Amino acid sequence: MKIKICYFAKIREQLDVSEEQLIFPDACDNTERLLEFLQARGERWSQVFSSDQKVLKAVNHEIVSEKCALNDGDEVAFFPPVTGG
Repeated sequence: MKIKICYFAKIREQLDVSEEQLIFPDACDNTERLLEFLQARGERWSQVFSSDQKVLKAVNHEIVSEKCALNDGDEVAFFPPVTGG
């Protein structure tokens, strides 16, 4: 499954990447499994996507829950919570 991933704000800075297109195993069929896959990439990735870090997710420009289904060609975005002033 090929997915485009976009990283925004603090997450982009921590990972030093703004977007990438990756081919994921078929087992990465939802956002929860995708996060597990990304965490397994190394310590920096594990820290950014750890369960104690609040990370918002959007699939095809819609905010989603942890277990949103993913399909080939989807765009997934990760970004920190935003607060207003």
